[in-house]
Amino acid sequence: MAVQSNKSALYVLMFNMFIAMSGIGLIIPIMPAYLDTFGVAGQALGTLIATFALAQFLFSPLSGQLSDKYGRKKLIIFGLIVFGLSQLAFGISTELWMLYVARFFSGLGAAFLIPPMMAFVADITTYEERGKGMGLLGASMSLGFMIGPGIGGFLAEVSIQFPFYIATAVALIAALISFTVLPNVVPTIQATGKKSENLLQQMKRSTYTPYFVMLLIMFIFAFGLSNFQSTIALYADKKFGFTPKEIAVLITVGGFIGVVVQTFVIDKLFKRFGEMKVILVNLLISAAGMIGILFVSSFYAILLVSAVFFTAASLLRPAINTLISKLAGDEQGFAAGMNNAYMSLGNMIGPALAGILFDIDMSYPYILGTAILITCFFIANTWSMRKQQLLATSRS
Repeated sequence: MAVQSNKSALYVLMFNMFIAMSGIGLIIPIMPAYLDTFGVAGQALGTLIATFALAQFLFSPLSGQLSDKYGRKKLIIFGLIVFGLSQLAFGISTELWMLYVARFFSGLGAAFLIPPMMAFVADITTYEERGKGMGLLGASMSLGFMIGPGIGGFLAEVSIQFPFYIATAVALIAALISFTVLPNVVPTIQATGKKSENLLQQMKRSTYTPYFVMLLIMFIFAFGLSNFQSTIALYADKKFGFTPKEIAVLITVGGFIGVVVQTFVIDKLFKRFGEMKVILVNLLISAAGMIGILFVSSFYAILLVSAVFFTAASLLRPAINTLISKLAGDEQGFAAGMNNAYMSLGNMIGPALAGILFDIDMSYPYILGTAILITCFFIANTWSMRKQQLLATSRS
């Protein structure tokens, strides 16, 4: 019965993640037209993305800490409600500043969703099955972000605000399902008189954790991934004159492969090779994909290179998440919160720097991204070797 309950909880968590990611993705195709109604364009879009990531960075550590103290379920329901209402606020905004406020609260809602859900997966899976659970959660994330833009474009045929209304309704329905179905899993760590820490104190404490290098890798990986994602459409458009449909195919095919890999392959890879080897190999593959984009020119060659990059990225995220969770012990919420904070920091800095470099030279974002991913490989490899040496020494 407990196993069945855990399965039901995992399915609800996957549904919630899908809703959150599709809610983020559905605004992508309609944002240019929607921002035109406010008389703004590209620069506003960039700062709106940064506003969302900023809110995630600020509140993810708090969310993780609170979920360790009060439980995951309450935080998840709160996150879904805030996320849903913020989508409604975005759709009915009449001034530009309202868009920024609504987007900030969307980021806040996501911050109260993602870390507790990752910690929840750790609560309801065994140590051995942790990777499979994180992979399925990652697959629902990829699927939501992949399908979201298509849903948004279809719903916008009714009206440009209609996708936001649907996103609100579905998020609130997800909150109701979570309230009804999710079990009240008691965190393994309870409030034991620990003083609440602010963001800076939490960031400082994260540097002393056994998984700090993994947090650093998540930041660098997120930086590289967002660097690629934020420029590939511009690169394909400016250099090769690809149509919006062709650009959509580039992104969607990679996302689809990622969903398949995370659903059916990743657990087998973790069990056979371990999370660390998966991380190391895919850091090199993603670096090859990043630099490889500069040496191809036909549509199908670019499609292949993009698919390789996105597939490697889809393996990296759950591998890092799983390893952090396994090293976190009782502080699953704190670890998940910091994980999301470091990822959000990369998502903030990556697109901003990539945009500046792209304006100087179209190849610069990919050259820098490749160098960063290779540096990340050496950091991870050195950490892994040192850890193995310590383990060998302790055994002897």
